[in-house]
Amino acid sequence: HRVVKRAIAARVEGSAPAVIDLSRPLLADCRLAPVAPESPEGLAVLRHSTAHLMAQAVKRLFPQVEITIGPVIENGFFYDFRRPEGFTPEDLARIEETMRAIVREDLAVQREEVPRAEAIRRFRAMGEHYKVEIIEGLPDDYVSLYQQGEFVDLCRGPHVPSTGCIAAFRLTSLAGAYWRGDARNEQLQRIYGTAWARKEDLEAYLARLEEAKQRDHRRLGQALDLFSLHPIAPGSPFFHPKGAVVYNTLVEYIRSLYARYGYTEVITPLIYKTELYKQSGHYDLFREDMFLMALEEEEYGVKPMNCPGHCYLFATRKHSYRDLPIRYADFSRLHRFEASGTLAGLVRVRSMAQDDAHIFCTPEQLDGEIERFVEMTREVYAAFGFDRIEVTLQTRPEKFLGAVERWDAAEAALRRALERTGFAVTILSGQGAFYGPKIGFDFRDVLERSWTLATVQIDCAMPERFELGYVTPEGTLATPVMIHRAVLGSLERFIAILLEQTAGKLPLWLAPVQVRLLPISEKVADYAARAVDACRAAGLRAEADLRSEKLGYKVREAQLEKIPVIAVVGEREAASGAVAPRREGAAEAALPLDAFIARTVAEARMPGGAS
Repeated sequence: HRVVKRAIAARVEGSAPAVIDLSRPLLADCRLAPVAPESPEGLAVLRHSTAHLMAQAVKRLFPQVEITIGPVIENGFFYDFRRPEGFTPEDLARIEETMRAIVREDLAVQREEVPRAEAIRRFRAMGEHYKVEIIEGLPDDYVSLYQQGEFVDLCRGPHVPSTGCIAAFRLTSLAGAYWRGDARNEQLQRIYGTAWARKEDLEAYLARLEEAKQRDHRRLGQALDLFSLHPIAPGSPFFHPKGAVVYNTLVEYIRSLYARYGYTEVITPLIYKTELYKQSGHYDLFREDMFLMALEEEEYGVKPMNCPGHCYLFATRKHSYRDLPIRYADFSRLHRFEASGTLAGLVRVRSMAQDDAHIFCTPEQLDGEIERFVEMTREVYAAFGFDRIEVTLQTRPEKFLGAVERWDAAEAALRRALERTGFAVTILSGQGAFYGPKIGFDFRDVLERSWTLATVQIDCAMPERFELGYVTPEGTLATPVMIHRAVLGSLERFIAILLEQTAGKLPLWLAPVQVRLLPISEKVADYAARAVDACRAAGLRAEADLRSEKLGYKVREAQLEKIPVIAVVGEREAASGAVAPRREGAAEAALPLDAFIARTVAEARMPGGAS
């Protein structure tokens, strides 16, 4: 009975379950279950209703603003508004205050179904041109509207019974957006917010948000002198010397795996004539995201992905079944035109490199290649301590290239491989790429965010578009299977995720500076410099802080810079050829320099045995 009293919506159970408003008339007998506000379904209803609440508050404060859309997202919601002068943080505070006033008014939320033409007339009279455009694009004869007090919005629902049901919410940030996500359209102002069933849940989430700010890779990148971003090159990061060490060490690690897993690295052009992308199918489906240019009456495109070039490379010579599988790996730079409003640090960039590879194999080799990739992915994730992995299988979308039979066979192969590797899988119907089904490996981080990292997908179109072939044992020509795969994905994005996961405290093998020696006075500076030389000769990235600062200051600064290994050098250590290591802020017993170097070299060994 308590759950029923607290319900904010109802779930219709049966073959086609649905969540509906508590006030929705029932047209036939059915089984109903209460939807509690803290349940996943209840939170979705609560957040959607809070988006409407925010839009109502905005309209009260700024009547000339036009409303567009306000969907639910993970942990919250947003609403896009047309207000050329934008919003300020002070505006957010006023909007939130007005939202609380509307909650106190406890306005009933009422659903109404009206003819499409009437809805257009009503929104046009209100000056809501974006709503008119949305309704004009709907095929339905009737549309549903929701009203609370003076505010009306187009919505399928469901919603809470009244505004008084909304108690725990916060507006979190401002951003820019484009109408319908198209940079050619007018820019809108997006307000993000979060809503929860209980105030303690809201407070816990806000604490995670604050922790996320402290872990923000952009802040860490600047504090640790790893990279910077500048308006002169939007979406194209500058990696500083320390950041370049991290970047190149990641590449070196993946190369060591390529050697073990049988990949051959290639280097392919950065710029192609667009006929390549027309042949691959990307020109029709992807050209809005490409950097295109016209030169000498020819159209060229900067490479946004490696796959068409790898197909072209495969076709440059004849292949026998004995040559397969062929695994081309490529760290070439890629460029994609992301709208300026969507760029975000290293997570969303225009210039990137991937641990990208394409495998060409026979149908009989397909299952084994997928399993080898999953094995490699497991090894990499274990190396970084990524143990919270969720796997998805994304199947054929509405718009796709290639034959249905190829798609069915490809999806079946991916299912078999996942069954044998023991992963629990979530099926995402219709969410595959236009050229093939995909497996995605999603990592959940310390802040409970989900990131898709590794992906593997089978291409159902490009091998035929490029007329790729190999000679079978019977002497006939057959089309190879093509597999797209990446473990880290974009190196830039992976570095961002790793920085936030570790709060900048990178593993020893990856740290840009692995060892810092701290002499306590100028008397031992020469010994400290010789000790650094010995560390470097052993392959360690080492340096000495020779400034005439107090030891405590030097130690604190090294800790802030996330230096994994600190060693103090005093007169006693210099006289005996030793150092005094410090770990996690605690001093350890002095070690002979050779023993210290040997121990650190062993600890700094790259995962998988590479030095």
